[in-house]
Amino acid sequence: MKLASGSIRFILTATVFTALIGCASNESKQVDVSEEVKAEVAVEANNDELYEVHHDGRIYIFDDFTLYQNFNKLGHTPYILARIGAGPKGETIKFGLTSQDKKKQSGIASVDLYDGTLAPAESFYGEMRSEGRIYVFSTLKDMNDVRKIGEASYRFTDIGAGPKGETVVYVLNKSNKKKKPVALMDAFKQRNI
Repeated sequence: MKLASGSIRFILTATVFTALIGCASNESKQVDVSEEVKAEVAVEANNDELYEVHHDGRIYIFDDFTLYQNFNKLGHTPYILARIGAGPKGETIKFGLTSQDKKKQSGIASVDLYDGTLAPAESFYGEMRSEGRIYVFSTLKDMNDVRKIGEASYRFTDIGAGPKGETVVYVLNKSNKKKKPVALMDAFKQRNI
């Protein structure tokens, strides 16, 4: 029987997670997980980026940067998962789906990150476009807070620094509020300019 590469990745990912869980519950077992396998698991999780656009009373959420870019250019995306009235202020939430995600019933990173069932990566990066501003995040918690409150408590604002002259708001928190967010600014520039 021949397996598709997606099936092999799933089996490999499941095996690694099972091995890691076994290690956590029984310290006498040791499993040598190669860096390549760890990288494969991280790619499958897709928990390192989240993009959001607030437009016409709707919130569009993406875990794929190319899909997000295309939405910003065209104003629509071919595949979505809609949740009517599920936003913090009753907005409809539309999760942009890739062609691979459109057939899934679960395991969609953008949905799982939004729902809190998938932990964000340590190197998390997020963007939110709302009311002519671009908010940039280094933590999912900060992104969730701004979505609920509508504003960032701690921030570094760069007026006119967006690709179309938008104000860019780098969202900070208590742990980094006194430092200029140089790494976050570089991450934004790599993606947008």
